[in-house]
Amino acid sequence: MPAHQAFQLAELLARRAAANSSYLEFLRRDSLSVGLYVLAKGAIDPQKPHGEDEVYYVVSGRARFRAGAEDLAVSAGATLFVKAGLEHRFHAIEEDLTVLVFFAPAEGTAARDTV
Repeated sequence: MPAHQAFQLAELLARRAAANSSYLEFLRRDSLSVGLYVLAKGAIDPQKPHGEDEVYYVVSGRARFRAGAEDLAVSAGATLFVKAGLEHRFHAIEEDLTVLVFFAPAEGTAARDTV
């Protein structure tokens, strides 16, 4: 893998749409993986807790985000941290939601018994 890569949001959105999936992983290293997550207005977020820490950066859209007992409104520019194993999801999606997702270490590599 090259030491440097650049990604354009429009290209990532097109790749995700072509894959007909809500999530597109576009970078994977042992220590980190990064993906693009898109949920349409009114969609249900089917996430389960992950074995890795996560950071979400909301690129566009409006929704609510529940992590454990906390529930907050999120919109473009929001950055959210979720500790590995914590139940969390987006809900009450008012506008199509586009989110960058960062896992550390890479998603699936530190899987624990989280459920």
